[in-house]
Amino acid sequence: MPKNAVPSAAKADNSAIHEYTDLAMRLFRHLRGNRWASPGQRVGVAVSGGADSIALLLLFLELRERLGVVLSVVHFNHKLRGRASETDEKFVSNLAARHALPFLIAQEDISSKSRREHANLEDAARRARYVFFERLVTEGQLDKIAVAHTADDQAETVLAHMLRGTGLAGLGGIHPEFGCVFRPLLKFRRYELRPYLRMRRQAWREDATNRDIKRMRARIRQKLMPLLEKQFQPSVVEHLCQLADLAREDEAWLESSAELRLFLNAKEEQGEWRIALRDLIAPDPQSNRSEDVDKLWSRHAPQAMSKRIIRHLVKKVKPQSGQLSSGHVEAVLQLAQQPDSGKSLQLPGGVEVRRLRGALVFRPLEQKNSTNSTRPAKIFSRTVDLGARQAEVALLEQSCCLRFTVIDWPPQGRETNVTGTVLDRGRIRLPLVVRNWRPGDSMQPVGHQKRHRLSRLLNELGVSRWEKVSWPVLDSGGTVVWVRGLPVAAEFAPGSFTREGVVITEVPIS
Repeated sequence: MPKNAVPSAAKADNSAIHEYTDLAMRLFRHLRGNRWASPGQRVGVAVSGGADSIALLLLFLELRERLGVVLSVVHFNHKLRGRASETDEKFVSNLAARHALPFLIAQEDISSKSRREHANLEDAARRARYVFFERLVTEGQLDKIAVAHTADDQAETVLAHMLRGTGLAGLGGIHPEFGCVFRPLLKFRRYELRPYLRMRRQAWREDATNRDIKRMRARIRQKLMPLLEKQFQPSVVEHLCQLADLAREDEAWLESSAELRLFLNAKEEQGEWRIALRDLIAPDPQSNRSEDVDKLWSRHAPQAMSKRIIRHLVKKVKPQSGQLSSGHVEAVLQLAQQPDSGKSLQLPGGVEVRRLRGALVFRPLEQKNSTNSTRPAKIFSRTVDLGARQAEVALLEQSCCLRFTVIDWPPQGRETNVTGTVLDRGRIRLPLVVRNWRPGDSMQPVGHQKRHRLSRLLNELGVSRWEKVSWPVLDSGGTVVWVRGLPVAAEFAPGSFTREGVVITEVPIS
């Protein structure tokens, strides 16, 4: 216990405070302004035993009747400091009992957990603590949990992120509200809380690790921040907190914009996400900007937005934990700009990104076939009925629809140069089936001197092995007569005796 910590009063008496303190009234206005505490809500106050968390608890006790909330004390024992951790727990338990508050406790050996998960000790502790908080809310014991991070904590966090290297999200620092947790003291300085505790004759516990300058946070708190305040800017804490506020506002807008672009342009199918390259690295196709504005946009905006979209897509498909760095995102952008289809790269978290013709496909690596480099074929077979002179076959596997239209030939034939591929209907044998490519398929397209295996023709077309397994072909009575991207089979092409043609067009599924 520090020398300036005042011994605890034998018995707390909230009724002794006939008027609300200035600190409590500031907190009351802050809570109401953010709608963080409504009458009847069950609010848990996370109390570690330190000065900040105990001050938060006493402030809530002072405001309890005015807020109309039901309070509980929440404590998580990380078991990181041996007997000191047990003493902290007992201290907080006694405090809760003194004020007749429910005491909600959880314990976990965080040191063992971090070694087991190969995780940073501080990160492991934070994750375990917040899992406990979420469980209390999920189980219905509490509605919300208040945590005692202050403006000083915010400034230290922003500085720590800057020193480690960060982007806009990291500059946002500690969020005032996240899930079931809210942080009502982020606008309050640490130096305001100690006098309040002394006035209330309330002791607190000191964590010795907070003075261990081997830790980066402790060095920032004890060395860097005092230096900045004394020799550079007395209001550095306030300025860093304002920077965090502005960064979170911009980050929220950019994230919502990226999510909207993702919703409009990316498609999900069987756990895979596909986005066209023109939607990932080109200007927004929904806009009606002038050419000059488009040029300005193309120089500045798309790459920033593309990077966010890539991060969202990876997050949607990754089956395990893994940190995506800026270098990984740059590698995905380079893949998108390469001309060759079929190339791929692997990302942390078990994600594969593959460049397929005009799109990027993101998928979990665990879906990959263990025996070869292609995925299991998506088998499909759909019959085409030309009785009504028009038929459509939807191919969700290819995000397109094939339309078959019977036309008179030759009167309408001259129009087919720009409207699609044409077969001689008179040569077609039933059943007429659209199916996926199969090993051994062959065809002699118009312009070729002999039959070729489709695998060779598709390779020449630039279709990767990954795409080929679900590539659509048209089968007429067991013979391949058409393949997507190739001319029709020579023996089924219209000729001088053709009376009716079948026009095949492809329509994207929006």
